[in-house]
Amino acid sequence: MSEQIHVPTVAELTAKGEKPDILFWVGCAGSFDERAQKITKAFVKILHHLEIKYAILGTEESCTGDPAKRAGNEFLFQMQAMSNIATLNAYEITKIVTTCPHCFNTLKNEYPDLGGEYELIHHTQLLQEFIDDGKLHFEGGAFKGKKITYHDSCYLGRANGVYSAPRRVLEALDAELVEMKRCKSNGLCCGAGGAQMFKDAEKGEKEVNVERTEEALSTNANIVSANCPFCTTMLSDGVKHFEKEGEVEVLDLAELVVRAKDL
Repeated sequence: MSEQIHVPTVAELTAKGEKPDILFWVGCAGSFDERAQKITKAFVKILHHLEIKYAILGTEESCTGDPAKRAGNEFLFQMQAMSNIATLNAYEITKIVTTCPHCFNTLKNEYPDLGGEYELIHHTQLLQEFIDDGKLHFEGGAFKGKKITYHDSCYLGRANGVYSAPRRVLEALDAELVEMKRCKSNGLCCGAGGAQMFKDAEKGEKEVNVERTEEALSTNANIVSANCPFCTTMLSDGVKHFEKEGEVEVLDLAELVVRAKDL
């Protein structure tokens, strides 16, 4: 699809006396990381296709403070959080969707203590809602005969108990879902959480993402699906480690939906 999509900011809508039904919190990875930008664009295509009234903060969005908090800098986290809460509350934002489980977890579970109370929904949950409501349906079999394995991110899975929504989206795609040995509440971290993404690895026999990718490859899946920009990066690096880029793709659920809908 070559159509140019205009992504409105909350400031733009406010200037017109309007308010979005839902704020799309893009996140640092979704804004600045080249790979994660593709996930952001895919999700925006879906929102645009379904004519959802959404907006982003644009330059008014700052990091949620998750990496600072996980790395032990509580002071920096609270500074970042308070700044974001002031912005969100000034615009009277009530509902937020995010493609990053780290942002989702922080905004949902840690902002209320600082005065930021919002209804949080992860994009995989919103996609499942669209399917359940009949807004999103798939004709044709873009993934017919394909095997897809799904990686539970720590912050969507164990931290927030969201296991069924992403799987129901995958089931709607008419692909064969093959589970890894460690999945759901027993899932294995990709190796990026807890600010590990931003530091050198400690000594050990094997990188966490290599171990997790081994489990994914052992399912003989054509596609490894993820719901988190960090997981997507770590699993992609794992696939490269095993020189399987030509055989196995690592894709976010939003990207799978866009491919199925040919958006």
